[in-house]
Amino acid sequence: MTQSLTIARPDDWHLHLRDGAMLQAVLPETARHFARAIIMPNLVPPVVTGAQAAAYKDRIMTALPDDMSFEPLMVLYLTEDTDPADVAAAHASGLVKAVKLYPAGATTNSASGVQNFDKVRPVLETMAEIGLPLCVHGEVTNHDVDIFDREAVFIDRVLDPIRKATPELRVVMEHITTKDGVDYAKSGGDNLGATITTHHLIINRNHILAGGIKPHYYCLPVAKREQHRLALREAATSGDKTFFLGTDSAPHTDANKLLPCGCAGCFTATNTMALLAHVFEEDGALDKLEGFASKHGPAFYGLPVNEDTITLTKNETATVFPEKIESGDGPVTVFDPGFPVFWDVT
Repeated sequence: MTQSLTIARPDDWHLHLRDGAMLQAVLPETARHFARAIIMPNLVPPVVTGAQAAAYKDRIMTALPDDMSFEPLMVLYLTEDTDPADVAAAHASGLVKAVKLYPAGATTNSASGVQNFDKVRPVLETMAEIGLPLCVHGEVTNHDVDIFDREAVFIDRVLDPIRKATPELRVVMEHITTKDGVDYAKSGGDNLGATITTHHLIINRNHILAGGIKPHYYCLPVAKREQHRLALREAATSGDKTFFLGTDSAPHTDANKLLPCGCAGCFTATNTMALLAHVFEEDGALDKLEGFASKHGPAFYGLPVNEDTITLTKNETATVFPEKIESGDGPVTVFDPGFPVFWDVT
């Protein structure tokens, strides 16, 4: 039995760091294991321009502890007023690595997102020309579409038409949650990639709803049926370069998670690598973990694989992870997989 595994230092291709006191609290949880991360721009107000992205990056680097190394990969928030020239300049400077598409109202702080996709056509065409990826939150927000069907409907109504209209556009389907998403990503060729979160490999919708509502398992896109979770597991552990890690680690204070209308998001930065080792070992695919966590993402984004490494070790006793991370805004609950994990990063 494998007791130790050394891999290239991983990257997180979908991460929420927030700002202010929350940023200071959660950034070390990612930087401890991850070399780089795609930083979500859904602040209030959102990170729309190159100047705003530069200022946000400065705040991140100021919050980074002196003894840690980490590179934030900045992302612009796509709105119907986004300036294609500003996007191109931010990309040319090396600052911005992607643009994020939120359908308006799809998730936390997405009110400024896109409603009329025709209005962002010039931006998408510019991005296709310069090779800048579009990261998509793949859900429609129509009230007549069941929340468990919104990813599949998004693929048919929004994503596929966008890709057909702009075939050279590089697209990342973020946090896919369905077999529909897996199948579409596989069929997309070199210009299409897909991230999979840690928690969607572990929980299905029963974990949220059966036996009482579990708010710390509530995220968007919401976890689906078991058949979809198994499709995600198969994709992540397959070695297919289409799929790579994007944790969508999303810190909310316990007070905000436990509201009558609680916030969506699972905070997994602290224990993701140990949980992934558990999942990949369980599926007999430890040899595929480095590709998923450390190699496929850089290949899609045209970046080098990290030269430094981390070592995962399996112990005889279960690893004890912190239950909460304290922040100046309040405590943040760390994702609990619901079973003992014997792996840790050493």
